[in-house]
Amino acid sequence: MALPPGKGWELKGLIQQQLQKMDVHGRIREVLAETIREELAPEHRQLSTEDLMKALRQRGIIGDVMKELKFVTDVNGEERTSSPKPATHFIDREPPVLKKTNIDPTRRYLYLQVLGGKAFLEHLQEPDPLPGQICSTFTLCLHFRNQRFRSKPVPCACEPDFHDGFLLEVHKDSLGDGSKMVDATTMLSVCDPVHMVLIKTDTFGETTLVASYFLEWRSVLAAENGITNVAVELLGVGTESKVSVGVLNIRLELYPPLSKTLSPEITNTQFTLERQKIAEKERLFLVYAKQWWREYLQIRPTHNERLVKIFAQDENGINRPVCSYIRPLRAGRLLDTPRQAARFVSVLGYERAPVIGGGGGKQEQWCTLLAFLCRNKGDCEDHANLLCSLLLGYGLEAFVCVGTKAKGVPHAWVMTCGTDGTIVFWESLTGHRYIHRPINPDDPPMVEQPKPLYPYRTVGCVFNHHKFYGNCQPSDAVELCVFDLHDESKWKPMSSEAIKSVCSPGTASSVPPFPPLCASAIDAAVTSNDIELQLRMLVSEHRKDLGLSTVWDDHLSYLLSPALAAYELERATGISAGNEEFQDAVRRAVPDGHTFKGFPIHFVYRNARRAFATCLR
Repeated sequence: MALPPGKGWELKGLIQQQLQKMDVHGRIREVLAETIREELAPEHRQLSTEDLMKALRQRGIIGDVMKELKFVTDVNGEERTSSPKPATHFIDREPPVLKKTNIDPTRRYLYLQVLGGKAFLEHLQEPDPLPGQICSTFTLCLHFRNQRFRSKPVPCACEPDFHDGFLLEVHKDSLGDGSKMVDATTMLSVCDPVHMVLIKTDTFGETTLVASYFLEWRSVLAAENGITNVAVELLGVGTESKVSVGVLNIRLELYPPLSKTLSPEITNTQFTLERQKIAEKERLFLVYAKQWWREYLQIRPTHNERLVKIFAQDENGINRPVCSYIRPLRAGRLLDTPRQAARFVSVLGYERAPVIGGGGGKQEQWCTLLAFLCRNKGDCEDHANLLCSLLLGYGLEAFVCVGTKAKGVPHAWVMTCGTDGTIVFWESLTGHRYIHRPINPDDPPMVEQPKPLYPYRTVGCVFNHHKFYGNCQPSDAVELCVFDLHDESKWKPMSSEAIKSVCSPGTASSVPPFPPLCASAIDAAVTSNDIELQLRMLVSEHRKDLGLSTVWDDHLSYLLSPALAAYELERATGISAGNEEFQDAVRRAVPDGHTFKGFPIHFVYRNARRAFATCLR
């Protein structure tokens, strides 16, 4: 959160008061006199600032002051001060001090430092932000071998002031000899890249995906002294995937340093071999997919019009098999049930990939999971891929369905197949679940047919991380489809071996590794109180403009919290509970001759002004 102008002076004033209260200046004078007596008596040398700081540290005065001044610390261990760029650049006088981390001496680490950026030409004209002014910021997110990191936000500029260090642990895949440190040869076989995603956050809190880059870090294995500097050119996303966005200066270093580095020939040979292996696998899969598609069209020529999606473009404009966007994903203790997972996915923002120019066409962009999570919003395919991955993690047989909704709009949703043959559709954008009962068109007119409640019209294919089926039933209408995937007369399967060859993680493949989910850094209680105060102010101002006065009843507002909790519980679990107690309490609280009216509205953002505008509508 950013400090409003004037708050900086208030903060300085508080610190000044605290220093006076502790009589720090008096204590410094005493230490100075004592130090001069002790240090300067033998030989009359100069007493430097360092000597004085050392003396203050030894006597614990600096420690006392820091204990008294309590800063709110973020989950990542960074102080949550407000403006992204400090008003006073006292840090700039010396090299930036990065957060200290305990290093396990038996493990190998890659220390990745981002030492600023340049040539972000889109921000060439932007003036420097004034102290305390809220401005657009860049944030860099990293993922490497199940470790996720996030840089401090820096103001958007032509040369953004990134100064962050990340300590990435290079561990082995198997735990067989887990106590031994990885050597250069083992590290050369670790083909996981460092995935870097650059996010821009504007002054209203809206995020945009600026760039997504896979950094090949293993060049450090052949560098002298085990240190190398790289200038990484970031390219745009979607329609701009061939356009340069800017350059990041990155320094890579290994801890502890390697006793013996590899020769550049060895590393380059390894990279060339990996690239050839990946290219060959992808070529063979493409040949197989073409053959499968020819056979699929031979069944019925009209199959050409069905939405059978074998490849999809990611944010960098690279065509990947759709099965590579899914992997069983465990949420640890962050999400307890499949329905909670559906609720979590539905709360992530929905935004179609931006298109430059008109024409009404849809720009295709299936994001990698890290880009989707860091931007905190994406298209329906991104939501469906994440929900399918989470449901697979919970041990369900889940598939992503690709088809259309009303008016022929392309859409993706999730389907689970029960062991008893029950088919359930999950809408990833809302968290709603629908049980599918097919209509039999051959039944006599007297037989009552089930009425479909779901919004889906047609389905072309279903897939997960190692299965792909094309719909080859006479009609692709969802209500008429039978989802017996083992019946090859209804669903044409792809070879799971062919899919595994290009989509399984760990092998030499171009499939990006999946990042883990992280706990939210937002304090829910503090944020909800903050939003409530903002909404109260907006309501009062609006009523004042209409010539009405406003009185808030704190008792009644507290009675509403069980109702909100019940709505949330129902969204997350499908179970409604606690309504009787709420109704009883409200009846007691409302005086005779008055009525209570309430209507729940659900928002997926934290912008109070937007929420209030929606309530007025």
